[in-house]
Amino acid sequence: MTKFPQQNEVINSILNGIVQAKNNFLFWTNDRLSLSYGPHKIVTIHIAQEIAKIKENTPEIFINATVTDILRCSLPNRNEYPTFMAKRGLTEGDFSITLDERIPHSNNNDSISRVIISVKNNVINTKKEYLDEIERICKMVQRNEEFKESSLDYGVFTFYSDITKDARKKLDKRIPEIIKNFDKVVSKYDNLKATFKGSDINKTKDNEEWSMSCYIIEPFYK
Repeated sequence: MTKFPQQNEVINSILNGIVQAKNNFLFWTNDRLSLSYGPHKIVTIHIAQEIAKIKENTPEIFINATVTDILRCSLPNRNEYPTFMAKRGLTEGDFSITLDERIPHSNNNDSISRVIISVKNNVINTKKEYLDEIERICKMVQRNEEFKESSLDYGVFTFYSDITKDARKKLDKRIPEIIKNFDKVVSKYDNLKATFKGSDINKTKDNEEWSMSCYIIEPFYK
C-alpha cells in the first residue's frame, strides 16, 4: 500500500519554501530587491525543494505538469480525460507543481496524481487571472457521481505578497479581501470547501510588509 504525506506537511513545506525563496532572492540581489520582483518560477522551485525534504512518504514532484497528464493520472479511467475536460470547460494548460504517489513504476503511464499546486508571486489585489485559476482548481478537484473516484485529494493556490511602507492599503486589509473573492468562486461548486492557511504579516526593518498564503480547495461530502 502506498503512502502520501499529510496535508499539513505539504502546506508547511510550501510556506517554508516561500521563506527560502525570499531569503535567497534578497541575498542574490544584495538586499536591493524583494521577492515580488522575481519570477514566480523562483518560488516554485524553492517550494519543490522543501517538499522533497519530507522524510517519510515523500511524494513524486513534477513541475508544470499539464492538465491532460494530471487527469490521465487521477481519473478512474485514464481515457476519460477528454470527456472530463469537455464537461467541465477545461482547456489544456499546466499547474506549477503536481504531487504524485511515490510507487514502483511498471511503465510511464501508471502515475497516481494526488495534489495540484498553483504558485503566484506578488499577489496584492484580486485579479481576474487569479479568480480564473481558483475556478480551474475547482473544476479539477470537484467530485460528482461520474468522476467521484478521482485520486486528486486537493488543490492549493499559494502566493507571496509584499508592499512598500507607503502603500495606502496594508496587507491586513488586502489579503482578507482576496480570500473573500476566492471564497465566492468556490461557493459556486457543490461538495467543495476552502481553507486558508498563511503566515503572520511580517515587517522589514524599513517598515515594509510581506506575507505568504495557501488557499486550499478540497472535496467534502454532505
